[in-house]
Amino acid sequence: MEFFHTHISARSVELASQTLRSTWISEGKLVQAFERTLSSRLGLVNPVALNSGTSALHLALILSGIGPGDEVILPPQTFIATGLVVLMQHATPVFADIQLDTGNIDPESIKEKISEKTRAIIAVHWGGYPCDMDAIHDIARHHDLSVIEDAAHALGSVYRGKPVGSLSRFTAFSFQAIKHVTTGDGGALCCLDEEDHKCCRAIRWFGIDRESSPVSLLGERDYDVQSVGYKYHMNDLGAAVGLGNLEEFPKNLARRREMGARYRKELENVPGVTLLSYKESHQSAYWLFTMLVEQRERFVKKLATRGIPVSVVHQRIDRNQVFGGLTPDLANQERFEDAQISIPLHCGLDDEDLTRIIETIREGW
Repeated sequence: MEFFHTHISARSVELASQTLRSTWISEGKLVQAFERTLSSRLGLVNPVALNSGTSALHLALILSGIGPGDEVILPPQTFIATGLVVLMQHATPVFADIQLDTGNIDPESIKEKISEKTRAIIAVHWGGYPCDMDAIHDIARHHDLSVIEDAAHALGSVYRGKPVGSLSRFTAFSFQAIKHVTTGDGGALCCLDEEDHKCCRAIRWFGIDRESSPVSLLGERDYDVQSVGYKYHMNDLGAAVGLGNLEEFPKNLARRREMGARYRKELENVPGVTLLSYKESHQSAYWLFTMLVEQRERFVKKLATRGIPVSVVHQRIDRNQVFGGLTPDLANQERFEDAQISIPLHCGLDDEDLTRIIETIREGW
């Protein structure tokens, strides 16, 4: 049994093979098709396909105008990339507390962390469960802040009837190997504002707007770059893999939700286990199934004896010296850090696997 599982559909293999045989493997028509499909099938707004979710977060900060002296509020409960992109802009990450019952950033803590230097909020949807976006948007409007959703875990998540990727000024997705949909490695940035969208499409490829820079008689594009750009674009080979996998995503997402619902039902009253909260208005994409457990090391060892891998996936990132060390006043984060653990949840598991996991946990540790 694996903790994570990389799903590659037969259609992905077919499309990738066709792309390799064509020899057109850089950014082209398949990248455009992948972006259109993300929009038409999943309701994502103006998705710009990129080479990673980290690149998506970085471009969101750039387009938000974040720079030296600015502060960006984010939770520590995330992957380190979420904080590193703030440092890449020579800005300061300010860590807010999380909600103990979701692992998501706490809007009340955001309010306490705002200063005259605050310019943006990064909301991370832990495990695929949406943050309280209405409260976060209210805070952002009051203080004129950019909202960036880190939706690396949340492709397919829905908040109050709207898909994540259609809610905030920016939403960053990851298509890394173990995510819901993989492109091998890749990401996308959704931009509600059309001007942000236009700028994002240009700066992902050195600041050159391909659509407005035709190739001249001499064989070079006719362009005049006005600001720094980056080599962050997706290529057609990755897009081919992504397009093939998107065809099976609805079925796979439904299966993840089915497994998550079974876990919630059958582990609800197990001694030593506290399940995280779940509201029907916040539909999780179930990238993870995280629980809080007592005597965590004993729990891990017990499951290991049955061949069941578990993981904290990510520990609080402010423990890294690059951020200056632990933030001292995050009580919920401290409690979450000591008890959180995730059990396997992916489409490589069958019902018998789930039964073994559930029965092992119900036996106690």
